[in-house]
Amino acid sequence: MGKSVQLLLRIGNVVTIPAPQALMDALQSVQVTSSAGARSGFQLTFAVSKRSVITTALLPAGLLDPPARVVIAAVVGGSTEVLMDGVITRHELNPGEAPGAGTLTVTGEDLTLLMDLRTEQACYPALPHHARATLVVLKYAMYGMVPLAIPPVIATVPNPIDRIPIQSSTDLEYLNSLGEEVGYTFYLVPGPVPGASIAYWGPEIRIGVPQPALTTNSGAADNVDSLSFGFDGLSRKQYTVRITEPNTKIGVSVPIPSLSLLKPPLAARPATTLKEEPIVKLTDRSITEAMLRAISVTSKSADAVTGQGKLDVLRYGQALKARGLVGVRGAGLNYDGLYYVKSVTHDIKRGEYTQSFSLARDGFVPFSDRVSP
Repeated sequence: MGKSVQLLLRIGNVVTIPAPQALMDALQSVQVTSSAGARSGFQLTFAVSKRSVITTALLPAGLLDPPARVVIAAVVGGSTEVLMDGVITRHELNPGEAPGAGTLTVTGEDLTLLMDLRTEQACYPALPHHARATLVVLKYAMYGMVPLAIPPVIATVPNPIDRIPIQSSTDLEYLNSLGEEVGYTFYLVPGPVPGASIAYWGPEIRIGVPQPALTTNSGAADNVDSLSFGFDGLSRKQYTVRITEPNTKIGVSVPIPSLSLLKPPLAARPATTLKEEPIVKLTDRSITEAMLRAISVTSKSADAVTGQGKLDVLRYGQALKARGLVGVRGAGLNYDGLYYVKSVTHDIKRGEYTQSFSLARDGFVPFSDRVSP
């Protein structure tokens, strides 16, 4: 223990500076949500009155007008964690019915919003998927975005004589469509320092060093306030390909094995698949494209086991990060082990820093009877 929390708030346009002291003094609460498969968002709540500096000077000056850039960071025990690098999308003023009861709520989303504002027209001859993703992200280097694009498991370079990839969409839509083709995802990781971020285009990160384990039902060793689990027996799907037997012309559904190239298993006993779903639109694709499509679809098979919980950051020792691995101990043999952190919501108030989180994995029973660290 012995740790403390300090909040850092920066506001500006392209370049941010520390927020005015009057804004920091009026800040009541901060909420930041990061979730796999969705854009991250934030909400700031300030106490205001009709004569406060915020209502008489800062708001009229346009300091909080969209799309002002906001950087939110938390310092826990001397270690700085950037929670959000985003832009304001709206604010709401509630004057209140009593003196001093007014609030100003500022809402925003991460910097990927800037990639989704206008349609772009571009072509990328003879460039593989990851090279195209890199070029798109580089257009936003002024915001401190550094591209990290992982080559697909099956590399394809389109022959410009046959086909030239064309973009006719927003940059965010194009990055997501590129990921859809190969089973990848795109999101922004704020940090490692305020004003910088990593634009990640690649598979879900289900390998590597896990975060400190979540401990429950272990007495004084507990570091979570609550943790519960659920199992959905209908969530997983068996994907099939329809093949027509040339002589009898009878169609047969051939199951596709679950490919763990992009989504390695986290449990020793995977949940049984009860639902079947065909993969369509493969007949007009090349063998390589068909394989990429199959890998993409199977990698999105839903996780059957989920967890929901809440923790105090000072008790846990650091901020839990979304889109990474974490261990669980104390929940019993069926549910202990590694999980993928699907989402995290940071709730910060004066003297209080809590997180709500959701976990997911493919089945039951850990591969190892020890969870570290």
